[in-house]
Amino acid sequence: MEKTNTENIELYCVRAEFGTYTKQFIDGGYVAIGWLPNNDLSAIASRDELYTLYKKEYPEDTSNVVIGQQVGQIARFLLEIKPGDYVITPAQNTEFIYYGIVEENPYYFSDGADGCPYRHRKKVKWHKEPIQRSQFSVPFQNTIRSSLTVFCISHKKNFFTTIGKPELVPESEKKVEFDYYTSVLNKILELDEKEFEILITHILNALGFEGSEHKGKVGDGGVDATGELNVANMAKIKLFVQAKRYKLGSKINANVVKALRANIPAGGQGAFITTADYQEAAKKIAVEQGFPRIGLINGEQLVDILAEHWNDIPVEFRDKLGLKIGLVPN
Repeated sequence: MEKTNTENIELYCVRAEFGTYTKQFIDGGYVAIGWLPNNDLSAIASRDELYTLYKKEYPEDTSNVVIGQQVGQIARFLLEIKPGDYVITPAQNTEFIYYGIVEENPYYFSDGADGCPYRHRKKVKWHKEPIQRSQFSVPFQNTIRSSLTVFCISHKKNFFTTIGKPELVPESEKKVEFDYYTSVLNKILELDEKEFEILITHILNALGFEGSEHKGKVGDGGVDATGELNVANMAKIKLFVQAKRYKLGSKINANVVKALRANIPAGGQGAFITTADYQEAAKKIAVEQGFPRIGLINGEQLVDILAEHWNDIPVEFRDKLGLKIGLVPN
């Protein structure tokens, strides 16, 4: 079922142990959690009841912080996720996300016979095809990196727009005084080729890209960069980047992405950054199995990244863009 009042529709993520049990979730039509495996929770009506059960089941957990976090997730799953709400769960291939709608009378206590040991379940009608994680905004993607198993997601406008259901965007989120993304992208498109190259260089450096060689392609407003993406010194990825300005509304085709992929050696990955967007075929090519992965950053995602790292951009360049905090044009 779908709720008729869009303000009441919530969006949750319920993980399947890093995708280990995603197949069971989808095939069985449910989401599930594994805490308190010996207790049918059908009659539970309050969080306080869960505290009592949790402390009895896990006496080794003595930290109030730990207990509060775990009970909070159980309560969220059991008491807050309602029929008509949307849920997502990451696939085992982390490039993709499944989404669905919580059904009527959702909770049931399973015997786990399908191979998923999580016995507390809620019925979900899943959309038949997953959606690429990269199609969502950067803030949305950052949100679903949460270490929690069950959590609410606030970026409902981006989610419902991306899955093709803009009518479900809450009215309170539809009221926008100006087109934020278009305004900022137009500012970026006002930069000349060298300025665009410098902007991309600063953004890459802010993201942890180092030891890079930057080469602008004469006349095409493009930037090529080869280097390492250093993630807090925990991991280093050899990355081949291409960034190009395209007019707003245009979409990059699969051949352009293939051309970048052809220049990536074994063990490397690619990234394509643009002010525009990508055709569906290009999105599929970017994550095709057996080839180097290419991360696709479209215009709106570029703006998100710029906003997130705005203070890492030199003052002179911020002044050139003519934007203030929040990336609102001066």
